[in-house]
Amino acid sequence: MPRSSAIAPPPIAIAPPPLAELLRRYEDTGEPLSCEPVTQGLLNRGYRLATTRGAYFLKQHVDEPTADRETIARQHRAVRRLQSLGVPVAPPVADRSGDTVAVIGGRCYALHPWVDGRHRRGAQLTTVESRRLGALLGLVHTGLERVMDAEPGERREAVRPHESADPEETFALIDALLELARAHRPRDSFDALAEHRLRERRALLEGHAHRRPPPAAVGGWVHGDFHPLNLLYRGDHHGAEPAAIVDWDRLGVQPRAEEAVRAAAIFFVRPSGRLELPKVRAYARAYRRAAGADPAELAAAVHRVWWERLNDFWILRWRYQLHDRRADPQFPAVSALAVWWTREYEAVCEAFAG
Repeated sequence: MPRSSAIAPPPIAIAPPPLAELLRRYEDTGEPLSCEPVTQGLLNRGYRLATTRGAYFLKQHVDEPTADRETIARQHRAVRRLQSLGVPVAPPVADRSGDTVAVIGGRCYALHPWVDGRHRRGAQLTTVESRRLGALLGLVHTGLERVMDAEPGERREAVRPHESADPEETFALIDALLELARAHRPRDSFDALAEHRLRERRALLEGHAHRRPPPAAVGGWVHGDFHPLNLLYRGDHHGAEPAAIVDWDRLGVQPRAEEAVRAAAIFFVRPSGRLELPKVRAYARAYRRAAGADPAELAAAVHRVWWERLNDFWILRWRYQLHDRRADPQFPAVSALAVWWTREYEAVCEAFAG
């Protein structure tokens, strides 16, 4: 699960979910037959639960910032309301008392209907499908604006400033990571690439430090983690339609257009680190229409996300500071993208805002 500008604890041993105690809380879920992990993810734990009554997705919430009962329940309420607006989601199953969050042994669990579908990256999407993707995210943002108004006290968060990365802090981080990469043993090709990219990024920042964006006012409710692994498609290659947007753990208030730019930078990045700009253009125009966002908003978001990428080393922090290599495969494309984006800044900006 791509996760920019984030640092998290290394994976921990998680006990198997207490199926018998959990399923007793529900009315018609049946008896458990099997419970298989579907992904280790980078945040929480998921299982495909088969019972005598059908199949379910069982989610075990372990990520500390979002694993408390009320935060999860708020996500669930939002998802249920979004479904009524036509957003493809997989709302949680309520238990006999109407609760959607089960707390057992200090852990929070949620049961969702199993959605048969597959993930699709931008390379698998046509230009028409890219346009539909942008319209879908616009629907999510406008829908959240409506449904979260029903959450008392939430709108006040929208005035908080959103600071951009400080290049001086980034220079210090680069030095620390360089030292760790050089000392890493046994040394491999990843370490050599990390050293190259760190030196390269420092030179880029030295040349562009004067372009640090000012603080931005946080603008609206967003999914918070919209990328290919959190969107399931159903149907064949030529007729696939979004079946469900999942994993709403990062639901929160952020600049909306920045989520649109971040999502495109994940969906449409090639292994070489280039963005598929024709698809980005189709996606962005559809998003702007659906979300009511103007070109200036997208251009400002492009600048802020570009700056974020220049200062972002979360994959290297996981590897060298947390000794967690789960995100290593993402590094070649992600690190190349920051360099390519800097070189092609005007073309990227035109694709999103033109």
